[in-house]
Amino acid sequence: MSDHQLRTRTPAGPAPGPRTPGSRAAVALRAAAPALAVYAAARALGLLVFWAAASAAGKDPLGPLSGRWDSVWYQRIAENGYGYTVTLPDGSVHADLAFFPLLPALERGLFEVTPLTLGGAGLLVAWTAGLVAAWGVFAVGSHLYGRRTGVVLAALWGVYPTAFVQSMAYTETLFTALAAWALYAVLKGRWIVAGALTVLAGLTRPTAAALIAALAITAAVTLVREYRAGGGGGGDGGGSGDGGGDGIGPVLRRHARMVAGVALAPLGWLAYVVFVAVREGSPFAYFDVQAQWGNNIDGGRALAAFIAGLPWPAALGLCAALGLLGWLVVLCVRQRQPLPVLVYALTIVVISLIGAGYFGSRPRLMMPAFPLLLPPAVALLRLRTTGRTAAVLAVLACASAGYGAWTLLGAGPP
Repeated sequence: MSDHQLRTRTPAGPAPGPRTPGSRAAVALRAAAPALAVYAAARALGLLVFWAAASAAGKDPLGPLSGRWDSVWYQRIAENGYGYTVTLPDGSVHADLAFFPLLPALERGLFEVTPLTLGGAGLLVAWTAGLVAAWGVFAVGSHLYGRRTGVVLAALWGVYPTAFVQSMAYTETLFTALAAWALYAVLKGRWIVAGALTVLAGLTRPTAAALIAALAITAAVTLVREYRAGGGGGGDGGGSGDGGGDGIGPVLRRHARMVAGVALAPLGWLAYVVFVAVREGSPFAYFDVQAQWGNNIDGGRALAAFIAGLPWPAALGLCAALGLLGWLVVLCVRQRQPLPVLVYALTIVVISLIGAGYFGSRPRLMMPAFPLLLPPAVALLRLRTTGRTAAVLAVLACASAGYGAWTLLGAGPP
């Protein structure tokens, strides 16, 4: 036997086996580590600045994070279930049915198995979900434009002007985590996973409608495009290109998992709407509850009236901010973002602007629309050095931290 035969038959080591889900997750986590570190640093800075400001003002730092505004409503649901209402001086009734059940369910679960209070459980959920969301934001950005873009995108989401809400016992981080990973699943063709995550998002916030729309529109465009290209003509995807063939059936069968994921997606949101309808004895009870809170859709009339009632310098500033938002939307379109990502972001923006609710909450409501930050993330990477990019992010982090401390110590809800 020749030396060559001996060398080729001598094993160099154990053959690598197929990667397990755990090993794949570990590899993905290592890839995302820089993004998570930058995000965590930004949020830690925000908490540090807020703690210092609250201490200087003689206030409890934990109070605004878990014991005010929406946090209290979620904790009350976690403790007692649904059924609490408040009647305001003007006669309107605010019912806790306006709040979706996933966050209070998680708070209750942690409360039962840990020594945490309900407020502490809410913070643990929000902070953990913030890291999971940053990971998902990184995954989407990295998949579309490379790893460095993913890192900067996660950092920008962590220094968003109202990013202080990510440190509160609110639903924004939980919803964004579910939405980001659902979009990533769609981009990877994992439609059942995307549908399941959208179910959970639909139990978290009403803006899951944006995610449902993203999946449905993407699937519809895919099916129509393939059918028109002759995809309905046979099992091998061929055809004459006139869309005749055997009809839409073969196309649907080839995309059965996509169809199933889209069918699954709205079930969480619908389940809660039906729950409220049955509980209140009216098919439109959920929408009536939201209208009592002033969260009904008015097509933007409330926004126009709010701007018209401002002093002209403030009105001009707000119009400039809305113009910047519009420019970001244009940049997202020009960037040719994938259809599900673009539909999701634009729908979040539209829902946030055409509602009649409290204007001060609208920037917070748009925070899950992280794809809007993709154009700035790509632009930041065009700076000549990593140091310059880091310097810009550091300035934004300081500004976000200062604004967050000022807002949390104020009187109004975020």
